[in-house]
Amino acid sequence: MLIIVGFLIVILSVLGGYVGAHGKLAALWQPYELVIIGGAALGAFLVGTPVKTVKQTLAASVGVFKGPRYKQQDYLDVLSLLYELLNKARREGFMSLEDHVERPADSAIFANYPKVQADHHLVDFMTDCLRLMIGSNIEPHELEPLLEMELEKHHAEAMQPAAVLNKVSDGLPGFGIVAAVLGIVITMGSIGGEITEVGAHVAGALVGTFLGILLAYGFVSPLAAAVEARAEQDSRIYESVKTALLACLRGYNPKIALEFARKTLPSNVRPGFSEFEAHLKTIK
Repeated sequence: MLIIVGFLIVILSVLGGYVGAHGKLAALWQPYELVIIGGAALGAFLVGTPVKTVKQTLAASVGVFKGPRYKQQDYLDVLSLLYELLNKARREGFMSLEDHVERPADSAIFANYPKVQADHHLVDFMTDCLRLMIGSNIEPHELEPLLEMELEKHHAEAMQPAAVLNKVSDGLPGFGIVAAVLGIVITMGSIGGEITEVGAHVAGALVGTFLGILLAYGFVSPLAAAVEARAEQDSRIYESVKTALLACLRGYNPKIALEFARKTLPSNVRPGFSEFEAHLKTIK
């Protein structure tokens, strides 16, 4: 909602100021300038972007209007799932988690948290780490760099849509100049005709430059920033999983390990200490 409000403010401020200065809105209606700028930007985007990243960028651009992927309840569910798994491992040994880790889709523990169970990337990250803890005598200092590497890879992939949108934003003013130059070419062809016709062509050319800059800095660049901020926030849940599992491997009991994980969560979604402790007591 805030993104939509921001875009509306951009539009109303620019057009409102223009009309307030006695400008005519009809002069800004240059659909072919939009075709040149938008079409060229889209073509360049497709040429320089792998198919997978194109899909990710489109999904991320739509996703920012829905808000963060993970809400407070989702973080609570992930921490609760980890608590159940680590508690079972503490009571029965890590080998008792083998079936749950190898087949999370059939796990009774994972089934208690269907939304987490449906998040394949998160489940894979969690189970891959637990698999190492079950099947080897890996030390915390050996596991931590592996998890850091995995998180860096995930973070880089999550940031690709924002990087692509920033490149599109950087190119839009240039495509606006292309549209303006083509408008000047048309203007030069009309010299000798009616002065009003020449003036209309010059205005159309200038609108091309205006649209390229406005689309870049008023829409695409802010959208890229929003996509980046959402990806950054969504990555925190992986950080919390890593923190909890490493703390457990270092010998801390599940409650303390989960407290470490809770501390890594953003303040706006982090459950309070008392609230979280009371919630853990309800888990069998």
